[in-house]
This record gives sequence, C-alpha cells and structure tokens, in this order.
Amino acid sequence: MSLKTSIVSRLTESFLGEARLRKLRRKAELRRRKEGRPHLVEYFHQPHDPYSRLLAQTLPAFIQRYDVELRVWLVGPPPDWAAPERERLREWSRIDAALLAARARLDPDAEDPAVRELIAGARTGGDARREQLGHYLGATLYYEGEWYWGLDRLHYLESRLAELGARRAAAPAEPLFAPPAVPSSAAAPPASGQPPDIHWFLSFRSPYTYIAAERVRALADACSARLQLRYVLPMRMRGLPVPKMKSRYIVADVAREARRLGVAFGRIADPLGEPVERGYSLLPWAIAEGRGYEYCLAFMRGVWSRGIDAGGDRGLARIVTDAGLDWQGARRHLGSDDWRAVAEANREELLGLGLWGVPSFRVGDAAVWGQDRLWAAEDLLTGTTDGRSRNS
Repeated sequence: MSLKTSIVSRLTESFLGEARLRKLRRKAELRRRKEGRPHLVEYFHQPHDPYSRLLAQTLPAFIQRYDVELRVWLVGPPPDWAAPERERLREWSRIDAALLAARARLDPDAEDPAVRELIAGARTGGDARREQLGHYLGATLYYEGEWYWGLDRLHYLESRLAELGARRAAAPAEPLFAPPAVPSSAAAPPASGQPPDIHWFLSFRSPYTYIAAERVRALADACSARLQLRYVLPMRMRGLPVPKMKSRYIVADVAREARRLGVAFGRIADPLGEPVERGYSLLPWAIAEGRGYEYCLAFMRGVWSRGIDAGGDRGLARIVTDAGLDWQGARRHLGSDDWRAVAEANREELLGLGLWGVPSFRVGDAAVWGQDRLWAAEDLLTGTTDGRSRNS
C-alpha cells in the first residue's frame, strides 16, 4: 500500500466516523440555541414522485410527534447526471414504492387533507435551495447539516430529534417506519421443492453491495438457498456518471447504515478501474475453488473498511489470503479476461429485469434492488410475496 493510499484512507475513516459526526451535531445544536431558532426540518417534495407521496403521508404524524418547524419546498425531478436511466428509474420507482408502501402499511394513493394542506403551503424555488444545501433528489429531509432520503431514512432523523429532546412527551418511542431485520425470525427454507436460488448482482466498487454482503449470506443460509454471484462492472466503468455531490451523499449514508448494522466501514481505498478488473480476474477461479462468496467479502471488506490497495500485488494477496485462498494459485489467473463476458451477460440480464444498479437480488423471475430491500428478497424466498416479475 502506498503512503498516499494509507493516509487518504485513514483521513476518510476519520471524516466518516461517529466521533466527527457527534462533534458536528453538538456544534449545530449550540449554534441553533444561540440563535434562538426552532428545530427546522426542510422537506423537498417532488410532485408525482411515488417516494415523495409516501414520505408526505407520514409528515402529519411526524410533526405531531416532534417539536419541529417543517418547511416544505417543491422540487422538480433530479438532474440528468443523477438519473442516467430516467425512464427505468420512473418505472422502477413506481414498483418499488408500492412494495415499500405495503410493508409500511401505507396507501400510496391515499388523499389525506392534512397532507394536501402541507403541500399546498410549499415554497417554490426548492431546486435552488436543495442544490445550495448539497442534494439532488426529491423525497428528502434536511436538518442541521444532514440529509435523510425517503421513508427508509426517516428513522435516523427521528432518533436524532429524540436525542435532542424534541420528541413530544406523549409521542411513541418507536419510529414511524423501522427498517426490517434481515433475515427475520420467520426466515426458513421453503416447505417443499428444490432449494431456491438467490441471484446477487454485485459490484466490488459499490459500498451498498458491501454492507449487504453478510446479510445476504445469512439470508441464503436461513432459507437453504443457493447464493449465485452475478458480478457487473461498476457504474462509472460502464459510462454512467457519479458526480461528487452524489458520491458524498452515498458514502455518508453508507457510513450511518454500516454503524447501524455493525459493519466496519470508512477506511476506503477506492478500487475504481484496474483494482476492480484485477479483482474480477480472480473471481471465476475463486468460485471454482468453492470460495467465491468469501473472496467477494474479503475484497469488499478490504477496500471499504481496511484501506487495502487492490491495485497492487501486496494488497490483492492479502485479500486472497483473507478469503482462505492460495495467493500462488491465484497469480496464475491474475489478469485473465475470462470474467468480462460473464460480467456483460450479468449486466444484460440486470437491464432485462428493468434494473441497472447494485446490489440487486433475483429469485425466480422476480427481482428487487437495493440493500434496503433485502426484506423483499426474503419475502420472495419464503413465498410471502410475488415480488416483481419480468412481465410486470
């Protein structure tokens, strides 16, 4: 590992760490009190966005539970760089939001007078305000330096407000929507038939893929499912843009998710480019050796939490050894291009499912996207729901 990689990875770990976050929050709260301001939460509502519709339904209950001032802004769709597959995004958002609504016991088509009143009082100019504060999506909440996207992240804001003493005395302690645990206590093998397959579409450069890795293995084990590794090139290496505003939000979001899940994260050695290609060149061999999952986990844990430079032999050798594999055996396969056709076939299948990002999960003909939807993958494995079929 180069000295530069070591220094940068340790600085990143400190930047994303809980200690710095707590310090920033204390400063923000002291400043708010000094200026005599209320707890101001800014909500950015995108009309016709299904995630905005879901989040908006919770806001009347949210302001009843917490002593906050809610400022609503109207925003348009995300810019092109944030939605490189806009038509696919629009279609998938509709399907995914319906899944989430069912889980959260919400009606995506409900017409609540309290919600209409909130949105009717929304301010214009939200796009400029959102950009000024550093985000690009609708269905987002901003409070004192931090962003919370959609129903899936509302619980973080609730927890923060509760710590500040802003939860009203009679309000329930449980969040409006708690992330489901995966695997759940109900996870079990199917009653009959062959063990199912769960296809895990992954990328070594996706931190969300990394923080899902141990849970997807545990889910497969709980359901006696065969875990199929479906690797694809990272979005940047497929020509899809990931600008700095987006990458900054992603790593901050992954950091808090990792803390919640107990996954080490933050000492990062970005594997973009050659490190990913070197890593993928060994993956078919690792799978043939019966250690494919262990190798994927070791690679992602190395680059996302240990600052290992996978672009050099020393770093990659450590990853291979951590996976329980032999480095001398691995070197004979290093630099092979055999993986490229497989990665492209996986990408084409992902697109055929209406998806383009990872981690995604397929069970039978149904697929879900995102580490936030592992509970939906569990539902597919256990037969709780039909999920989304290819023809839906």
